Amino acid sequence: MLSVLNDISRPSAGRTLLLGIAASAVLTGLVWLLGRRLEGIELLPDQGASWYYWKLPEPTVWTRLSAWLGYAAHQIASWWLIYHAQTRVRRYTGGLHRVNVVALAVNFGFVVLHTLQTHLFYDGLAQDVSIFSSQGSVVLLLVVVLLMENGRRGMFAGRPAPISAEVAGFARKYHGYLFSWAAVYTFWYHPMESTSGHLIGFFYMFLLLFQGSLFLTRAHVDRRWTVTLELLVAVHGTLVAVASSGPDGAWPMFLFGFLGIFVITQMHGLGLSRGVRWVLAACYAGAVFAAYAVLGFGRLDEIIRIPVIEYLLVGVAALLLWLGLRVARSLTGRGSGRPVPGGTQSDGTGAGGTGPDGAGPAETSVTSGPPRPRS
Repeated sequence: MLSVLNDISRPSAGRTLLLGIAASAVLTGLVWLLGRRLEGIELLPDQGASWYYWKLPEPTVWTRLSAWLGYAAHQIASWWLIYHAQTRVRRYTGGLHRVNVVALAVNFGFVVLHTLQTHLFYDGLAQDVSIFSSQGSVVLLLVVVLLMENGRRGMFAGRPAPISAEVAGFARKYHGYLFSWAAVYTFWYHPMESTSGHLIGFFYMFLLLFQGSLFLTRAHVDRRWTVTLELLVAVHGTLVAVASSGPDGAWPMFLFGFLGIFVITQMHGLGLSRGVRWVLAACYAGAVFAAYAVLGFGRLDEIIRIPVIEYLLVGVAALLLWLGLRVARSLTGRGSGRPVPGGTQSDGTGAGGTGPDGAGPAETSVTSGPPRPRS
């Protein structure tokens, strides 16, 4: 495995991403193949939306410890690699740093470990924590992406929300730790089951773990790739809703809700012309009209639920970060510092130069790139 990773240490960003997508698909296929061994496990009857079905009726100390120790080791390793990259590497590259190779190998190793843990002990973290904590971790990840990209692509049709450069800079510098937690926690929450919902979710998690291993590389900050990762939640949510509740279920809320955020916010950071953006918005409106002409326009309000929740959470997150920074500043007696050009904060490491696309000062956060001008 390490020799293969070393062979791709200097690929183009596009080749790196294609290899990562292919590897994620192969791992998902293996989950499907091995999942047949789990069909004989007896589970309790489903007890509603707040109930996670895939957990043992009678957990033991060992089933719990196997999940929590595996998660803790994976999480600590991921955070340490992020810290190492922030403090020791601190520069972008077209290929992979050695720490990226190590991060990919570590994540692959823990995927193998979680597979073994599932087949030996079955339970994930779901035995001890709410299903809403897993869903909420991914929502929080998406919300922080909206917040920290506010200065580059805006929040509403290319216009930024009034979020201070200090708050955005703090999110850019430290969001790698949050994103790592969201991905690793959600990954260990579920046993490696092979239902359609699990397979879709694990493919998405493998992509997020792959993305989290590419810090300080051009591939990591490719804006079309990062928007694709944001949009995949629409695919995941829609397919899971169809699988669980059928064609008359809540799938339009997920599909049109997340696509609505794409039209309102995300597409404005892709460098698309005004005409193309108008066409995409018209296609979205036409799809909504066609769907609800069949489903009934009385349900139309459901398409705004996810956007409203996410944008409200962006405001709450920005406010909490602002208050936290003010409290920290008052306790330490330090000023907020002057924001660097482009609306981001320096991380104090003294790294200079330009970012991977030459757009300005290099962003030294491990999971974000340098700011780019909005189209």
